Amino acid sequence: MESLSRHPEVLWAQRSDKVYLTIALPDARDISVKCEGEGSFSFSAVGVQGESFDFSFELFGNIVPEGCKTKAGLRNIICSIQKEEKGWWKRLLKSEEKPAPYIKVDWNKWCDEDDNESACKFFQPVLCPGPIS
Repeated sequence: MESLSRHPEVLWAQRSDKVYLTIALPDARDISVKCEGEGSFSFSAVGVQGESFDFSFELFGNIVPEGCKTKAGLRNIICSIQKEEKGWWKRLLKSEEKPAPYIKVDWNKWCDEDDNESACKFFQPVLCPGPIS
């Protein structure tokens, strides 16, 4: 019997030169990420209970495979993908269809085209409500 692979939640954000994917998969092992120049991205890993997770998709634009970096943390895996050409993508995927439900915008890391990119921090500080005394 074939085991079904599952999809972890994938959050995405972009800068003019990079796309960031945050894959929510705590304590993952056997992580494999493949980036190909024409925009093909694939991911696979084994979850904490031995279940397999994998997905692949065609990104909106071409990328630089050597410019793809992956950092695995305790709660998630962050992939930094270098765009072949600087510029803002209209969407993450090449397909104009609605993306799969596990792919969502990462509003904490989002930066708009007209924002000053240096002012867009990769991780936004947490603001405390109310005055600080």
